[in-house]
Amino acid sequence: MISSGTTVREVALQVPEATRLFEKLNIDYCCGGNRALSDACASAGVQTEDVLRMLDEVAQPTAARPTTPDFQQLPLPELISHILDTHHVFTKAEMTRLEALFAKVISVHGQNHPDLKEAGRVFERMCADLTPHMFKEERVLFPYMMTVSRAAANNGEAPFAPFGTVGNPVRMMMLEHDVVGSLLREMRKLTSDYTPPPDACISYQTLCQALEAFEKDLHQHIHLENNILFPRAIEMEQQLNS
Repeated sequence: MISSGTTVREVALQVPEATRLFEKLNIDYCCGGNRALSDACASAGVQTEDVLRMLDEVAQPTAARPTTPDFQQLPLPELISHILDTHHVFTKAEMTRLEALFAKVISVHGQNHPDLKEAGRVFERMCADLTPHMFKEERVLFPYMMTVSRAAANNGEAPFAPFGTVGNPVRMMMLEHDVVGSLLREMRKLTSDYTPPPDACISYQTLCQALEAFEKDLHQHIHLENNILFPRAIEMEQQLNS
């Protein structure tokens, strides 16, 4: 039962389709997922009662609306594969494309739109954070989680964890997610919610559209890790050690 006191994270887990609605309403469901729905609605400037009604509507399947996969039901290895193949691949490709597009647009419009230059610097900082972040996940954290999953499936013993317990790197990854979330909010503010100015050329318009899509994908990316993958991996390791 969803109420105003239900956390945004719990809503997103109970109603996977809610993430689409939260994106539309600019409600933070990844890094800010532990807030009560009423608090999140107040921050977004929307009425909690209206959001509860809309949540009830999106929970009802229709032929016209695509169904969001229930990622909670995916085995942990498949969830990791989805994150890598869908979100890591997209993030890396878009960082390369958007860095070049930013440079092009700033060279033409930067003098008349100083906020655009600052948004470009924010994006550079985000890329500088995301690149090593994803590297650590791909080379260390996710392989360890896969080993934990195999051990659990075969009733084996907990694997050796060079970092003590999976909870330690998870905490670091979540802190880094918070930083990325803060940079996304700053970039959205600098670009007036990714709205191109009246004098924007096609490249400028494309940049704004692509940045919004980049933000949306990162929100889903972080949600899957913070709210589903990480808690499951911690629980699985704890069960092996019990």
